[in-house]
Amino acid sequence: MRTPREVFEDYAGRRRAILRALTADVEKFYASADPTKENLCLYGYPDGSWAVDLPAEEVPPEVPEPALGINFARDGMQRKDWLGLVAVHSDAWLLALAFYKGARLTKEEREELFLLINKLPTCYEVVSGRVKTPAGPGPSGPQMGAPPTQHKRPGPPGAGRPPPKAQKTQEDDDDDDEDDEGWEDGEGDPCPSCGRLYRTDEFWIACDFCDTWYCGRCSKMTSAKAEKVKNWKCPGCSGLQA
Repeated sequence: MRTPREVFEDYAGRRRAILRALTADVEKFYASADPTKENLCLYGYPDGSWAVDLPAEEVPPEVPEPALGINFARDGMQRKDWLGLVAVHSDAWLLALAFYKGARLTKEEREELFLLINKLPTCYEVVSGRVKTPAGPGPSGPQMGAPPTQHKRPGPPGAGRPPPKAQKTQEDDDDDDEDDEGWEDGEGDPCPSCGRLYRTDEFWIACDFCDTWYCGRCSKMTSAKAEKVKNWKCPGCSGLQA
């Protein structure tokens, strides 16, 4: 039997993949959704990868399927509107799949799953710009070129959520540095508060209670402050447990 956390991990990985397709990999995604081809769907996978492919042949499908024929509307709409439409349908698919996988959860476990999911902005909120993001040059957002910080998001991409600790000990630095090399700009889930995507030159911190990652600006934390905090609680957990 799946736990709410396991279902959420699957949801978060697939959501990360969808956002990558609609933001960082948007040019590749746009070219893949060729209107001259058959009905195509945008799939997001738990490891963070995505694909534009034909739907499953089974009728009915084994699991909920993404929206069919996203490629047909591509050239008939403004690009921004089309991406927003794909994002809305992707949000619907992600929720349907999550609650399909959590069908045997109890009432309390379903509520826990929803709270975990609801802490993250939807794909549509991120793609449409409804989630406030810091200003920066170009469509990619934050300004590049700042010197790397010592604290980076640990763990290789596609391996689930990173461990819920932002602090490091000196003896762990070598191992952490090896893990850090697996993360690139834009990977991982966006900051739940502002929608900002992860960058290798910025400080991020994980909540020690829900394992959700926040950017330094929204968490109001720095690497120096993190070293002095034993357990950091995010705004969501602070409100829930107040």
